[in-house]
Amino acid sequence: MPLCAPISSAPSISSAPHRLTLAAALIASVALAACAAQTNVSLHMATAHTYAAELADTDAMLISMQTGAVMEYTGGGQHFKLRENIVVRRPASLRVEALSALGVALVLAADGGQVTIYDPGKNTLMHGLATAAVLDRYARIPMAPEAAVRLLMGLSPDAGMLAFPPDLMIHPTDPNGLEILRYKEPLGVTDDLGFGPDGYLAQVRETRADGRVNYEVNYSDYQDIGGGQKFPRVIAASFPTTGASVTFRYDNPVINKDIPDSTFVLAPDHVVKHLDLGMIGGATTAGRG
Repeated sequence: MPLCAPISSAPSISSAPHRLTLAAALIASVALAACAAQTNVSLHMATAHTYAAELADTDAMLISMQTGAVMEYTGGGQHFKLRENIVVRRPASLRVEALSALGVALVLAADGGQVTIYDPGKNTLMHGLATAAVLDRYARIPMAPEAAVRLLMGLSPDAGMLAFPPDLMIHPTDPNGLEILRYKEPLGVTDDLGFGPDGYLAQVRETRADGRVNYEVNYSDYQDIGGGQKFPRVIAASFPTTGASVTFRYDNPVINKDIPDSTFVLAPDHVVKHLDLGMIGGATTAGRG
């Protein structure tokens, strides 16, 4: 008889000799407990598979995003808000225009491993490597371009991780809590993907081998973007390693609109000064990508 066969198929212990009744009852109770545990594990893994599969589908669907936004930053003794125009295209193209009352105050364009920054007020064009430190200083995101693009598009840190089952699934202690899928990465890094009661990605947290949180991103205010898909309009990220936090409140994200390569190339006329960014020290929260 299979371990988890229906109870009705189990032999009646009342017809067994008296000396075997207690043993049979004990075996039956152990078998029932094992069945319950096996059922719970199966349900949990099915839930984990559903979360990962839906996030993988979103990963495959999202190519680009552009929107106006309000960016709020706290860190390094500063706290400010400003309006931005944000354009991102996978895998690693990013354009951020910081706006002021007089117009465009600063433009950053990163494409792969290179970044260009234009400061209209100083009529200066800066070139260099698109490092986490550069994006931290000029876009307030201490990540390399590919990781920054994934963060801004509400994706997992790495698409490849979703092809494998999580190492652990953590269940909430209250109805409004998050279901956590935990993935153990090389060098002791741990990635937690948190899903809310609605099934959408609500949190991404990366923890170092020593237990310190590298970064945490919370996604909320999901809005319908058509085709049965929803997209977060509020992205709140904190970076304990730099002591900074940044929140983006998107206006009306436009998804998968064709974006020409020229969007990520800055070549303004009449530039007075060209500078090499060189090696800017500081941020180390690179993230994968």
